[in-house]
Amino acid sequence: MAQFHQVFFEESLEGLDIMESGLLNLDKDNMDAETINTIFRAAHSIKGGSGTLGFTVLSDFTHLMETLLDEMRDGRRQVSHKAVNVLLGAVDCLREMLDAIQQGQVIDKHAVAEHKQQLQQELNTLNVSEITEPVTVINHPLVPQSQLESSSAQGWKIDFTPHRDMFRTGNDPVRILRELQELGELSIVLNLQELPDVYTMNPETCYLSWQLELKGAIDKALIEDIFDWVEDECDLSINALHPSSISAELDTPLLDENKTIFSPYSQKDTNTTTTVSSELFPQEPEKTVEKNIKSSSSIRVETGKIDALVNMVGELVITQSMLSLIGENFDLSKLDQLKNGLEQLERHTRILQENVMNIRMMPISFVFSRFPRLVHDLSTKMGKKIELIMKGEQTEVDKTVIEMIADPLVHLVRNSLDHGIEIPKQRIAAGKPATGTVILEAYHRGGNIVIEVKDDGKGLDKDILRAKAIEKGLIDEGTILTEKQTFELIFMPGFSTAEALSDISGRGVGMDVVRRNIQSLGGNIDIQSELGKGSTISIYLPLTLAILDGQSVAIGNECYIIPLSSIFESISISEEQVNRIVEQGETFRLRDEYIPIVRMHEVFNIPSAKARHISDGIVVVVEGQGVKCGLFVDDLLGQQQVVIKSLEQNYRKIEGISGATILGDGSVALILDIPGLIRLAQNKNA
Repeated sequence: MAQFHQVFFEESLEGLDIMESGLLNLDKDNMDAETINTIFRAAHSIKGGSGTLGFTVLSDFTHLMETLLDEMRDGRRQVSHKAVNVLLGAVDCLREMLDAIQQGQVIDKHAVAEHKQQLQQELNTLNVSEITEPVTVINHPLVPQSQLESSSAQGWKIDFTPHRDMFRTGNDPVRILRELQELGELSIVLNLQELPDVYTMNPETCYLSWQLELKGAIDKALIEDIFDWVEDECDLSINALHPSSISAELDTPLLDENKTIFSPYSQKDTNTTTTVSSELFPQEPEKTVEKNIKSSSSIRVETGKIDALVNMVGELVITQSMLSLIGENFDLSKLDQLKNGLEQLERHTRILQENVMNIRMMPISFVFSRFPRLVHDLSTKMGKKIELIMKGEQTEVDKTVIEMIADPLVHLVRNSLDHGIEIPKQRIAAGKPATGTVILEAYHRGGNIVIEVKDDGKGLDKDILRAKAIEKGLIDEGTILTEKQTFELIFMPGFSTAEALSDISGRGVGMDVVRRNIQSLGGNIDIQSELGKGSTISIYLPLTLAILDGQSVAIGNECYIIPLSSIFESISISEEQVNRIVEQGETFRLRDEYIPIVRMHEVFNIPSAKARHISDGIVVVVEGQGVKCGLFVDDLLGQQQVVIKSLEQNYRKIEGISGATILGDGSVALILDIPGLIRLAQNKNA
């Protein structure tokens, strides 16, 4: 069953995301019926799947959520802010329960009981504050006529005849009977349909049918929902059972010689009708799922991507066969065929590489989907009105990048909510709308993905940032900083502008961790802000961490790779263009700015470097963390895609080097970490 469990967990977690998104979109003043239906269907699927696989603790919990959603769907209950919050809490609880089962851990029964109680209290609470008319069931405009008829019934008579192949679909009638038992007092009569000869009887064929009596003031819709899972696999009739008919029918024997009382655990007492008690369908013991169910990392891939991969493998097989034939009886007359075959092999290999990498690409929506809930909860907690706008959710990025960018993005969004967006009173006083806006946007630019977090809040105050940095001893009072350098202060360890500690921010940890995590992904971060207008924080990341587009450069006998995404241009300059500053190194003027020069052979101590004078080599202008510099190298060798190998895992961490790669001739080339290289050069000059 492990394979079915894994599918169930994945689908259930997707269903919880759908429920959470739908609940956040519910508007009290303008209720969208389709949104409630979507939430209800997701809850119903989780309930049905958990019941089928035997996770009764999940199905029981989801049943309460489903009941509350059903009342909203049918118009018997208006959508309230409190009810939405209770359901959101239940979604969180369900997610924790799923995670515990998946990891083979014990479910937190106290948390489950607490959320169950909240759901039950909400079910028992009438929305009095939202009803303008006197509360009388007969005249209440929110109650459909069919529900009025249902509530007058004192029970239901249910004829349930499964189709012969029901067992083959994995459905178990016993689970249906258990759910009916939870609604009221249930009486069951089992009918045996015409049986074949014992030698031709199929154990996977259903020869049973049931006559059921369910007593109590129960809505018909709840019963229909229980049978919804098998509605296409059975013949079903549900008729109201009024008090008079109950007494009359109970006085009439329900059994004949072909009828027996049904019990899945016992065949005793076959002469009388049995009233179902909790002993007939006992609650299943709570299961502790074995560790082998623990989730493995997986990706859902479009069929089109798999088809393209399979087709390209077929092309490779054809090319390999052609080259094999050429190699068997090779002579110089087949040299042109060999060249053509190798060209095809190179082309197919490149396309295959692109297709394989494309399989790892996932939409950034997997990360963005958590932020509507985050904004909803924090804005409520802080007393702010905030609208979240998400753009570019289908922008694709490598799965590894998605997994590692989630936490840094959470930090950035929380800071925008806490430090950026003002409370409504302050916004109105500043001539802004009471509701603040946070925009989360992703898009491709060249070989990178750019993720921006924008807000229309108060922006960064340079004077306050500088004063806080001096107060905390992070900079000297006489230090002169540009606007960009002043904004960069927020990434220094221990820096915070919060006036009081809270569970949201204020301890000076977070933004420095954000930068460090982004740098570990080979990316960088940039800040733009205007006082009173808002701020924009931009994250630049590679699309994938496995392959890099790079520029090979020669420094003496060594070869290094510079990421193409970091390169602005490569130029030759003369000695006259170089300005030497005492104890500050060398610079040259590039259009309207002065660029520091980093002599690579000095940084890495390479005595074999050929270019000693500026005019003998090439200056490659690069940027890292918003700082530009010129890397002085011997020569440019060419551009190529390289497969990144971790230097830290195979050797040790080296400042200024992000990894290594193996070139076509078998030699190893080091990949430059531009931000780290700039820091290394600055330390050498200091």
